[in-house]
Amino acid sequence: MPQGVRVPASVRIGNVTVAPATVLAPMAGVTDTVFRRFIRNASVFSSAADVSSVDTAISNQQSGCGLIMTEFTSADGLARMRESKRKRYLTFYEDEHPISAQLFGSNPSTLADAARIVEQTGFDMVDLNLGCPAKRVVSCNGGSGLLRDLPLIAKIFEEVRAAVTIPFTVKFRLGWNDNHIICVPLAKLAQESGLQAVALHARTREQGYSGQARWHHIAEVKDAVSIPVIGNGDVRTPEDACALVAKTNCDAVMIGRAAPANPWIFRQIAQYTATGRYDEPTDSDRYRMIRTYFQMLLDEGYPEAQGKMKQFASWFTHGVPGGASLRKSIYESKTGEAVLDAVERFFEPQLVAIAS
Repeated sequence: MPQGVRVPASVRIGNVTVAPATVLAPMAGVTDTVFRRFIRNASVFSSAADVSSVDTAISNQQSGCGLIMTEFTSADGLARMRESKRKRYLTFYEDEHPISAQLFGSNPSTLADAARIVEQTGFDMVDLNLGCPAKRVVSCNGGSGLLRDLPLIAKIFEEVRAAVTIPFTVKFRLGWNDNHIICVPLAKLAQESGLQAVALHARTREQGYSGQARWHHIAEVKDAVSIPVIGNGDVRTPEDACALVAKTNCDAVMIGRAAPANPWIFRQIAQYTATGRYDEPTDSDRYRMIRTYFQMLLDEGYPEAQGKMKQFASWFTHGVPGGASLRKSIYESKTGEAVLDAVERFFEPQLVAIAS
């Protein structure tokens, strides 16, 4: 890792301590309660990791993930739906704390109402999405669509901040495009409006998820405000996490798309930060991880569990020798139980070899 640079042991966001200073990014279709709890308990899928070898001042003993976030939720939908239906969208368990609920929308009063619901439900924080590049969201002036309207963002900040007492944060992009980079004034506006932290995905809306994240803008935001700055973009390894902190001085690191492919990444960052090394998952670890997540979906009675298994198969088999054949078996399975059987058949030779 860069000389003397570590991912911070903790960061204080309002009255909430995030320790270690790593955050699971909100991801549509990914960070539901099953996946969030899965990440929280990722260390149980690592036979190699020695919990005692990780400095307790640095690592969360369970997973190394200090804060988890929900999928983004429509403020309009939340405000309109019945209370019984809201629970489906805002379900979380006690072992998920601290947890932040992310909202998207463009109407200040509706977002304020939705934030009240989030607080009443028991979330530790509420976050505003100003980063989603999806056309269907942007067309409603939500997500990164709002980046073209700082006065409206200011009104949203004002009304949501007045509506709740829990920490209020915002996740945003550099700007709409390279000709409209507004990350520094937006971060300053957040601070002036009483928000307790900002998270910057260092790409523009126009970039989507292509090209390289431009970390120097995270450093500019960090220099411009005194509230915590969470860096996001292109953190795929523990080395990347330390490099991001070294280059930007950010207060915390947020990880998105790397987490489904490598659920151990938070644990690895904690190990690397504490010891300068980290364990790679074994075949046995991968088997336990895949089997456990799929079983969690079935046990939870997750709607369309089989479809979710197929969605995650491509991520979970990343780096598995012969993973293409496992993916094929999973895609061709007709039931959730058949998916589990396919996993058992695939890993059986490796596990037998390990046992012998």
